[in-house]
Amino acid sequence: MLCLLPTTSLALSSFKAAAVPNASGLFNLMRNLGGAIALAAIDTLIANRTPIYVDAIVSRLQAGDVETARFIGVPIEEFIAGYSGTIDDTTRDAIAPLIKHAGLTASLNDAWLLIGGFVLLSLVLVMLLRPVIGRT
Repeated sequence: MLCLLPTTSLALSSFKAAAVPNASGLFNLMRNLGGAIALAAIDTLIANRTPIYVDAIVSRLQAGDVETARFIGVPIEEFIAGYSGTIDDTTRDAIAPLIKHAGLTASLNDAWLLIGGFVLLSLVLVMLLRPVIGRT
């Protein structure tokens, strides 16, 4: 709410009273459309990046990477003792939820990084905003 009211006020303050209803409708349309597009883009990013991270985690586990095992939450002693280069079906079924969770977490981190980048970009671009005089 603290972000929405100032931006709405800034966007509509220079319009004459007769033009405010149309400007408000257009402003809300663009805000909702932008939110829907951003949400779809973030969802697509998460859905596409998760399998990539899952495959990378599985590859690193099969290579015997202890840090990856620690990252997903596998007990290190059991990982080192049971590692033989291949993963049997029982072990795969036991650690599959951990791997999926770690892949989803990594993709969510990517999404938050993208959102943070857009916020920083918008903060830089807000410096370019100038008041428009004589808008009707």
